[in-house]
Amino acid sequence: MPPLHTAPSAAQPAAAGDARLRPAARKAPGVHLLGDLHGCRGDARLMRDAAHLQAFCQRAVAAAGLTAVGALFHSFGEGAGVTGVVVLAESHLSVHTWPEDGYVTLDVYVCSYSTDNRQRAQALFDAVVQAFSPAEPHLQRIERG
Repeated sequence: MPPLHTAPSAAQPAAAGDARLRPAARKAPGVHLLGDLHGCRGDARLMRDAAHLQAFCQRAVAAAGLTAVGALFHSFGEGAGVTGVVVLAESHLSVHTWPEDGYVTLDVYVCSYSTDNRQRAQALFDAVVQAFSPAEPHLQRIERG
């Protein structure tokens, strides 16, 4: 099976309008949003309950207009933190919680290979940040490419 994102080669020239060609006007293939969320005071179950966090993340992905292709969430035990990833057709969402410290790390990376998904990425990121309601959010945005 060929890779999903192949560029035309000399042996296989691109036809006009070939979807494999990146639009020249786009500056980056995606956006990477990072959050260190301190003093989280939102839904406490999101910090400790893997199934609850997974269901929330999958709803947030769908609400942002992105495509989940798989998910894996793990709890570190009764009252302990959770780590989880939703794999997206566009890339991924990852969340890691430390309820004992009121701390969450958040990572949303969304590619814009054939469609500009930056607004969708931001909507997903904002929904997750809002759900944890951090007193002291440290947020970063990295344009990739």
